[in-house]
Amino acid sequence: MLPKPSLRCMFIVVICLFAARASTSQTRGVESGNRYNTLIIRNVVIIDGKGTPPRGPMDVVLNHNKIASITSPKSPDNYKSEAHVLDGTGMYVLPGFINNHVHTHDERAGVPMPLDYCYKLWLACGITTVRDVGSNEEKIVVEREKSKQGQIAAPRIFIYMREHPIGETPEEAREQIRAIKERGGDGVKLSGLRDRDVFEAAMDEANKLGLRVAHDHKVNESDAWDDIAFGTTSIEHWYGIPDAALHGSQNFPYWYSYNNEYDRFGYAGHLWREADPDKLNKVLQGMVDNNVAWVPTFVIYEANRDLLRAMNQPWYKDYLHPVLADYFEPNPRNHGSYAWNWTTEDEVFWKENYKLWMKAVRDFGEKGGVVGMGDDAGFIYQMYGFAYIREFELHQEAGFHPIDVIMHATGNNAKILGMEDQLGRVRKDYLADLVVIDKNPLENFKYLYPTGTLALEDGKMVKVGGVKWTIKDGIVYHAPTMLEDVKKMVEAARKTR
Repeated sequence: MLPKPSLRCMFIVVICLFAARASTSQTRGVESGNRYNTLIIRNVVIIDGKGTPPRGPMDVVLNHNKIASITSPKSPDNYKSEAHVLDGTGMYVLPGFINNHVHTHDERAGVPMPLDYCYKLWLACGITTVRDVGSNEEKIVVEREKSKQGQIAAPRIFIYMREHPIGETPEEAREQIRAIKERGGDGVKLSGLRDRDVFEAAMDEANKLGLRVAHDHKVNESDAWDDIAFGTTSIEHWYGIPDAALHGSQNFPYWYSYNNEYDRFGYAGHLWREADPDKLNKVLQGMVDNNVAWVPTFVIYEANRDLLRAMNQPWYKDYLHPVLADYFEPNPRNHGSYAWNWTTEDEVFWKENYKLWMKAVRDFGEKGGVVGMGDDAGFIYQMYGFAYIREFELHQEAGFHPIDVIMHATGNNAKILGMEDQLGRVRKDYLADLVVIDKNPLENFKYLYPTGTLALEDGKMVKVGGVKWTIKDGIVYHAPTMLEDVKKMVEAARKTR
């Protein structure tokens, strides 16, 4: 008697049959880097950003930079001859990915690195929008406008400006928040505020000015209860959440120094085990009740639980820029380059840390909390774009269904930005930000890596997956071309070194 097929296998087969059902049409008149008055993506299966299962095949019609309609497949004869057509038979369309924790680096340790390196890796990975939380502010303001006008191949940029430190007194904090508003900040990145009254003043001023706030606590007097009380938009990483569930202070050794990054990140690996589960549950519920989102950035700390894996990622060979490679090397002068004495014991603690941290994020999501997605790449052995796709896998490891993981990257991230009426969905009248891929990412998130993954087909090992087209604001980018540009950029930089 043959075994019954699993529901998952049946689901995948049905979707593939639907995708292949409509008649094939050829791609017509579509070139990378162009925006068209009318672009039709035909016969695709849609995976939306609202937490619902795939539907299709469908035709998605774009007019300039907006989604004009989503209809059942039509014959090519039903469309005007001047329309440009992208044949999506057997392919999947998702909302453009939003990376809500990036640094648009133009240098590492003072050594210049081209912005195109970040941009093209992001586009190759389907990232159409980024929330920048710290970079060369004057330069990135200009880049934001260039991206908005379609003058550069880059994602849409939201700038959450920061002052570090934000101020030593409440009034200084208020002045600096006002200065961020005047400089054109889309929001505020708060980090390293040592005193609660300074944090409260900064939050009060930001709320008065209508500025959303991303808060990276570090280890300071404030914790998540203050985010709950003062109206933070999103907590970054994890700092401040387990801290709010401790009994007293964390059990630091007497010789610990926060400014020594080996101490700081080593003992961060002990933090979640010291949090009281009952107190933590109340903290998470408080965040949900007061609309405080959470962008955990699991990927940026993954080296802490497996350093050798982090140091030997396969895409380093062709795509790791030498300036970034140098920055990754252990060096106390570089933030995040602290792994000079990293031990097996450190990794053991961090493995447990991840289990408890992931459970907390899952519990938060199950309570109705808004879980976002970002990667904080450019530090701790994590490359732009690739790290973001790895974050999908880590959210699934945390226990989220793949459909919900897609929602974290799209609909939820749009909500954190306050752009949920324009971004994060495949929906009529939304901005034309889309990802087109020829494999179902709900089956395997590794299909989203621009380098794809290996599969056995017809007795041969072949490379499958990889984003094929990234559409940002109606501009169509061929993702493999973006990746090839990065490869050439890296080759040229290595030769000059």
